[in-house]
Amino acid sequence: YRKFALKYHPDRNTAIDAVDKFKEVSEAYDVLSNGVRRAIYDQYGEEGLKAGVPMSEAEGHTFTEGYVFHGDAERVFREFFGGNNPYADYFQPESDADMGFGGIHGRGRKKQDSPVEKELLLSLEELYTGCIKKMKVSRRVLNDDGHTTSIREKILTIPVKKGWKPNTRITFAQKGDEGPNNIAADIVFIVKDREHDRFTRKDADLCYQAKISLADALAGCLIEIQTLDKRILSVPINEIVKPGFTKIVPGEGMPVSNESTKKGNLIITFDIVFPKNLTPEKKSMARKALG
Repeated sequence: YRKFALKYHPDRNTAIDAVDKFKEVSEAYDVLSNGVRRAIYDQYGEEGLKAGVPMSEAEGHTFTEGYVFHGDAERVFREFFGGNNPYADYFQPESDADMGFGGIHGRGRKKQDSPVEKELLLSLEELYTGCIKKMKVSRRVLNDDGHTTSIREKILTIPVKKGWKPNTRITFAQKGDEGPNNIAADIVFIVKDREHDRFTRKDADLCYQAKISLADALAGCLIEIQTLDKRILSVPINEIVKPGFTKIVPGEGMPVSNESTKKGNLIITFDIVFPKNLTPEKKSMARKALG
């Protein structure tokens, strides 16, 4: 790989096909430097590698996932050489002169890969009570030889705290892909609310829409709401419910993440259902009652 990567690198080779050949060399190294992929390639060839091959009978005659090159030849180059410049070991310059490979101090200076961001979808119930989430990730890890890598799965445990807001970030330092010449990226989970069938939230407040009849809107009623921790909350509505009216129940919203004893409010809005028709008698009664 070293020989052909240096020969075809587009910063040093201006031939028309240099970019394509550089990518082919990088893809070949990506396959052959991995023990599993190399074994599949040796037995089934390129077609079997990319299309997938049958697994054992014990695994249900399923097929392996087909290999697809990630397409970043420069990434393979950097991981192999430890930077953009493969000649750094042979020079002792006073400054990083531009030698066509991003400066001659490239090798030996490990750089950390960019963070890998993943969504963490959580229900309002999980965010209300707190919970433990276990997330499975696949990552490249260095083999014992210190040069080649293999794909392994890892379980990352996230203790979800009560009241975490959307876009809260949970970082696992250096749990990304390992390589001989790079610092593994951080894996960052970003909290997102899963859509709920009864509630939406706004900061620490919970919003609930109650559907009531016109009679209840005028005469009052009792609304029963199942909370996120499965209590039944009975809320008396004694006011006349007009368009835009809201009822606020203090302390029945989401927990505030940095204040364990504090909660937001429950904000109730109303969808008033009007009757489709009224008999003449009922219309007369309504006029008398409201007139």
